[in-house]
Amino acid sequence: MSTIDSPVAGALQPTDATSMHDHSSCPEKIPCRVYRHAGEASKAVAAEIAAFIRERNSQGRKTVLGLATGSTPVGVYAELVRLHQQEGLSFQNVVTFNLDEYFPMQPDELQSYVRFMHENLFDHVDILEENVHVPDGTLADTQVEEYCRNYEAKIVEAGGIDIQILGIGRTGHIGFNEPGSGRDSRTRMITLDKKTRRDAASDFFAEENVPRRAITMGVGTILEAKKVILMAYGEGKSAVVAKAVEGEISAIVAASFLQTHPNAQFVLDDAAADALTRRRSPWLVGPVNWDNAAIRKAVIWLAQKVQKPILKLTEEDYNEEGLQDLLASQGRAYNLNIEVFRELQQTITGWPGGKPEHARRAGDSLRFGEGCFPKRVLIFSPHPDDDVISMGGTLIRLVDQGHEVHVAYQTSGNIAVFDDDAITFMDFVSEFNRKFNIDPERTAEFERHIDEFVKHKQQGQVDSPEVQFIKGTIRRAEARSATRCCNIPESQLHFMDMPFYETGRVRKKPLGDDDIRITVELLRKVQPHQVYAAGDLSDPHGTHRTCLAAILQACKQIEAEGDEWYQQCQVWLYRGAWQEWGAHQIEMAVPLSPQELLRKRAAIFKHESQKDRALFPGNDPREFWQRAEQRNRTTAETYDKLGLAEYEAIEGFVRWKGDLDSVL
Repeated sequence: MSTIDSPVAGALQPTDATSMHDHSSCPEKIPCRVYRHAGEASKAVAAEIAAFIRERNSQGRKTVLGLATGSTPVGVYAELVRLHQQEGLSFQNVVTFNLDEYFPMQPDELQSYVRFMHENLFDHVDILEENVHVPDGTLADTQVEEYCRNYEAKIVEAGGIDIQILGIGRTGHIGFNEPGSGRDSRTRMITLDKKTRRDAASDFFAEENVPRRAITMGVGTILEAKKVILMAYGEGKSAVVAKAVEGEISAIVAASFLQTHPNAQFVLDDAAADALTRRRSPWLVGPVNWDNAAIRKAVIWLAQKVQKPILKLTEEDYNEEGLQDLLASQGRAYNLNIEVFRELQQTITGWPGGKPEHARRAGDSLRFGEGCFPKRVLIFSPHPDDDVISMGGTLIRLVDQGHEVHVAYQTSGNIAVFDDDAITFMDFVSEFNRKFNIDPERTAEFERHIDEFVKHKQQGQVDSPEVQFIKGTIRRAEARSATRCCNIPESQLHFMDMPFYETGRVRKKPLGDDDIRITVELLRKVQPHQVYAAGDLSDPHGTHRTCLAAILQACKQIEAEGDEWYQQCQVWLYRGAWQEWGAHQIEMAVPLSPQELLRKRAAIFKHESQKDRALFPGNDPREFWQRAEQRNRTTAETYDKLGLAEYEAIEGFVRWKGDLDSVL
């Protein structure tokens, strides 16, 4: 059996895998392999590709790969580079065909897929230049049709694609096959969907800069590959993955055509698999290990499905909605309802830092660390506004209740400031300095540099160090202003400027030792009783994920080195800017009054450079304060509908249990 059809010996194994033939109740129509996190998944895919290349090399035969771009395959390419450099994997007999390219696009532009492939793979392995094929974005319009025919012919001439790597877009596109692309479509020019252009806006520093067209392999071209591996990572991809895997075949979701391929598979991390039936409601698919988490998830799911409060669920509800096994193993519905209701009720607290002795009442549940009051609290904010956007209400409560609250801004956020804001800031500085005769010559020189740089700045060009400094200073000033709203002393603000972020580009460096060292030093300086960190990992650039990795790795290092203070430290994960915790996940729910919600909004509004129109809004057109408020209100409504107390809004938190793989 060829390795194109078989698993790789010694490769990382998925935590969860099915094929469409595993059991009749599974609605998945494409085999899916699910790994704990993207790193594991990427290494497994790279191992599979490497094994196939080695087999072909040993036979003196070529390997033909179809390659994708974007953030998803970067981990695969990094592992292939490592295998080449450290284990001698040779690419001299490998031929590659890339899926697509923006049009028009020069190969040396920052957003060019030619440049992307060279930076991430080709420049680091021994592949022959003549074996590399990426659609040409420099053609005249009149040349495109013939070029596309020739591209198809070259694939056929090479013997067809052995392994095709894919990502999936938010619209379900593969390559740039937007909604409406037919099953038999071939390599061609295509007009990009508005959602696709919006999703690409961060790479082009504004949606209006994103090309409106692209050259892409067709769905039919992709389906002719001998094997197809589609990778999807993160919560943001979960809904479209479920549509492609479990839904009907439709031109609206081009990835659904892979259901017809005899050797296609999806490789997912836990987050991207979250909307699959086997994850969302596994009791509908097969046997379930009914631990507390599964019971809570099932009962909440049932209450939402039948639109009843938990305490009104009946035996008939459980039986009619496929939860007979839960009743059989756990007993009466009445007892289950009360158990889950009490669990949810105990998550609600108006005292996120714990109650002082005088405020405790008989019957209060005792929380971890309750005996220490007031506490030192350290809130990590990946960008300078994530603290108030995602947990501003809780932050205000912690301060108002007497805790010593520190905020650590992990990155400068300098790439998320418009050039006009930098010029406006420089105008103010110049006017101020002239008024008070503060180094007028140096100020004028600096002002000329800023004006000239911005005037001649090319699309996607990295800002000069001076412009980066101004933009970073704007974000710092806004963060100080927001925390003044919350009554946090400036001495308790920490601007970390983590090195991984400071590239001036959307694409960042990998997390490094210095990033972790800086984080360890701050933790040891503050010695907090509570740490809050961003757990919403769907931000489009991966900054939240990298920042969280730094915090958790720092915590593991401190724990391993035996710091005594850390034994009393809790780490809580917040969300809000990009997603929210589900009710079945929340372990601490902090209710907000209407007045507290307004105070939170006022703090967010201090981040004026992000107001009205953010430079990198992601795929949600709403402003960040609107997203956060709606999510907080939705959480409160969810609790209300489940039969708990009605609140204006709720900020939800999940406690980190110390397992890196469970989060990252």
